[in-house]
Amino acid sequence: MVYKKMKIVFMGTPDYAAKALEALIKAGHKVTAVVTQPDRPKGRSGQMQCSPVKECAVSYGIAVLQPIKIKTLEAIAELRKYEADIFVVAAFGQILSKEILEMPKFGCVNIHASLLPKYRGAAPINQCIIDGEKETGVTIMQMDTGIDTGDILTQKKVILEDKETAETLFDKLTQAGAALIVETLPKIEQGVLTPIKQEESSVSYVKMMDKAKGKIDWNCDAVFIERLVRGLNPWPSAYTFYQGKTIKIWRSDVVDALVKNTEQPGTIVCISKDFFDVVCGKGILRVYELQLEGKKRMDTKSFLLGNPWKTGMLLA
Repeated sequence: MVYKKMKIVFMGTPDYAAKALEALIKAGHKVTAVVTQPDRPKGRSGQMQCSPVKECAVSYGIAVLQPIKIKTLEAIAELRKYEADIFVVAAFGQILSKEILEMPKFGCVNIHASLLPKYRGAAPINQCIIDGEKETGVTIMQMDTGIDTGDILTQKKVILEDKETAETLFDKLTQAGAALIVETLPKIEQGVLTPIKQEESSVSYVKMMDKAKGKIDWNCDAVFIERLVRGLNPWPSAYTFYQGKTIKIWRSDVVDALVKNTEQPGTIVCISKDFFDVVCGKGILRVYELQLEGKKRMDTKSFLLGNPWKTGMLLA
């Protein structure tokens, strides 16, 4: 059977989605329009900034739609103007109505950054690291009216390295998702895929990350805190306080994971030229890279040269 390249309306916003969009274009698909979030003010200057998906679309001369709400009658009417066999969605940021889901011939598919049904929701990349998963992946899902509840079409596994951060895993899953959607579309058009219902007993859900998630509770195990540091790197970051100032922890390791300490959690018990050790509820966390409020990110050696810390100090 000869595969005819699909006509696509693409919906997405961040870099994760932009890479998939570009992969589809380079694979020869006709992207008739791109739908992305409206431009937003950024930083102290408040200068308006467009999404990575919009930047990609404009560079290829593709029409861009930026509705504040995709479910409005006006937005739906505009969407109907663009011929498409399928809508491809990746981290768009808005929920699609039943009317939109049923608009194209092959419906809507989503590129989700986990092995569904695990880690439905907004932050699967961060959470799988925090939870200590050894593998994750991407799923191409046939969308329905639920949040990440649709049938699984294809999946690709990705192995997590021992010191995987959210940043490095994001890059891996971005590449995997872009490759998988290109591989999957011909199978959808040819009707050779068997959709698989998600096993509800295996479902987990992750809410959107916020800064509060990064506050370190030193009563937790060192193993968990070390994963938190990696899972929230680069955003929203894991942090603690000393004398009212925020200290972000960027790189750490676990020392004596099972030791039960007598000192108060958060106490600095060892200071070397390259690191310092912090007591946790169980185990010791060794800090190699950090950032004091108002200062640049730096290795612990550089930090200690300008901040003569002593053992017995307490992080809160």
